[in-house]
Amino acid sequence: MTPAFRRQRALADYTLAALARRRGKNIGLVVIYALVVFVVASALLFSSALRHEADTVLAEAPELIVQNLAMGRHDMIKGDVIDDLAAIRGVTRVEGRLWGYFYDSVNGANYTLMVPLDPDRVLAPGEAMIGEGVPRVRGMFWETAPLFLSRYSGDLVRFDVVERISSESALVSTDLILLNEADFRDFFGLPGGVYTDIAVTVRNSREIETIMSKASALLPEARFITRDDISRTYQKLFSWREGIMVALAAAALLAFAIFAAEKASGLSAEEAREIGILKAVGWNMTDVIAMKLWEGALISAGAFLIGTLAGYLHVFTFQAGLFAPILKGWSVIYPDFALTPRFDGVQIAALFLITVLPYTAATLVPVWRVAAADPDQVMR
Repeated sequence: MTPAFRRQRALADYTLAALARRRGKNIGLVVIYALVVFVVASALLFSSALRHEADTVLAEAPELIVQNLAMGRHDMIKGDVIDDLAAIRGVTRVEGRLWGYFYDSVNGANYTLMVPLDPDRVLAPGEAMIGEGVPRVRGMFWETAPLFLSRYSGDLVRFDVVERISSESALVSTDLILLNEADFRDFFGLPGGVYTDIAVTVRNSREIETIMSKASALLPEARFITRDDISRTYQKLFSWREGIMVALAAAALLAFAIFAAEKASGLSAEEAREIGILKAVGWNMTDVIAMKLWEGALISAGAFLIGTLAGYLHVFTFQAGLFAPILKGWSVIYPDFALTPRFDGVQIAALFLITVLPYTAATLVPVWRVAAADPDQVMR
């Protein structure tokens, strides 16, 4: 063990003893400090996990979606264009999609009704598959309970639920109701030969721009949406909601910044007297500054670890119960799913820099002023 290591260990031991002597004040400081870190860490961890979930779910989405526009608004597209798009080199599959929204006046929820393209999800007439949020808001306690939808007063359509969609994809399927094509067209009064949009699968994702260019020549009025466009929309949405939480934490951060600035303006009489005594018994200025740096680092690092750990448990163990309505959305029906634990190293490092370093650095100026003064004058 080197002399330098023994010296720093002795300083750390003394600092711990000094903190224990003022345990009431320091515990209160750590609690407030950790609470600030907890709020920001929860927002960062939750948003990072949601982004990861979105990327995972959208990995199976079609590379390109073609929508028809009429007067600048989304309109139904004719199925005749499917063969034209399929003829473009590099396109491996083209399918017409049927989906729409239905407002449930019973509980104020909005559902997404869709005809599945997956061949493993073939539905017979009168059958339906539902997302995990639909039975939750409608009180369907039995697994095989039928689904009744009312389009207008006096109308009631029954669907037999054959399966509930796994919560693993709840981010995009929580309000989803899958129907047979004939049932879908009948429910919305939709004629044959038209679709909501067209899903295009390409062989090489690097050729999407080229394929879009060729498709634009065929359909000049159409709108083309890539999978990356959808992913960016989700990312921006989560970033915006994350910003709300960070803004709520800004007041706490500002209060803490004021506290750090006040700490930098001077030490308490008790702390100044302690430094004077240490100087009188032989400590030099370097030892005093090192001891106070240890004190600031222990308090700030301890609060950071406690706040970050509490944020991690809050998000991944308790499903972010305090902030989920803000970050998931305020709708009647919103996703209920378990998040995959995920750390964003850059965000955690940024959180460390904006919370730990300012407090630790704030201890330098007042300590240096007191340590440089005459011990007798300080103790008086």
